[in-house]
Amino acid sequence: MTAPTTETVQLRHCDFEAKVKVGGSGPPVFYLHTAGGPRWDVFLDALSERYTVFAPDHPGLGETARDSIHNVDTLWDLVLIYDEMLDGLGLSPVPVIGSSFGGMVACEIAAHRPERVDKLVLIDPIGLWRDDTPVTPYMMLSQEQLVKTLFSNVDARPVQDFLAQPADPREWAVAQADSIWALGTTGKFVWPIPDRGLRKRLHRITASTLILWGKEDALISSIYAKEFADRIANSRVEIIDGSGHVPQWEQLEKVRPLVLDFLAG
Repeated sequence: MTAPTTETVQLRHCDFEAKVKVGGSGPPVFYLHTAGGPRWDVFLDALSERYTVFAPDHPGLGETARDSIHNVDTLWDLVLIYDEMLDGLGLSPVPVIGSSFGGMVACEIAAHRPERVDKLVLIDPIGLWRDDTPVTPYMMLSQEQLVKTLFSNVDARPVQDFLAQPADPREWAVAQADSIWALGTTGKFVWPIPDRGLRKRLHRITASTLILWGKEDALISSIYAKEFADRIANSRVEIIDGSGHVPQWEQLEKVRPLVLDFLAG
C-alpha cells in the first residue's frame, strides 16, 4: 500500500494544529484511534483499498505538538476540535469509525452533530460504566498486565508487530515514554472511570451503527455491546470470537468484510 500523507488543519478551537493521516482512494472515512496512540495499521490498509481514510492524531500524540494537550481542558473541547476538523477537511456527512477510546469520541461526535455522521462503526468502545461489570483501569496496569488485558489472540501478526520492541536501548526508552504519554493524554478524558454521561446522549445518534466486540475482551466486557445497542436506535451487534479488545488486529479476516460490507450497504 502507498504510505499515507499528513494533512495539517489549523483550528481556532484551543488554537490546535491538527495532523491528519490521509491514505487510499474512494469515498471518505474518518477514523479515530485507540488510547494507545495513532498507528497506520493493517485495518486502515484494508479500508484504504476502497476508501480515502482520514485518521487524525489525538492532541499531543503523533505529529501534533506534545504540549497541545494542555489547551484541551475537557471532553467537550475535544469534541469541538473534531467538529471543527471535519469542517476544515470538508467531510460532512461522513462515515466515522472509532476503536476503544476513539469509539467513545465517535459516539460523542455523532450525538453532538447527528447530521455529520451518516454511518458509525464502533469497535469495543469505552464510555459507559456498570458497577457489576467495571471497565479495567488500563492507565494503571503494568505493560505485562496491559498486554494480557488487551489481547486474546496474541499470535496474530498485527498484535506481534505492535508488541515488537526496538533493540536499541534509546529507541526502546523513547517507545516506552511515548506509550505512557499516549495513555496519559487520552486518560485525561476518562479518568478515573470512562463515564462522562455518554449514556444520556447516545439516543441522539441517528446514523446506522455497526457495533463490533471481541468476545474475550478483558478490558471492557462484551456485555457492554448490548448497553450501546440498547441506546442507539439503528444499530446491530457483531461479537467476534477469538478476539480481545482489538478485533481489527486479532481477527482482521473476520472484521474486514463486516466493516466493508456495512459501509457499502
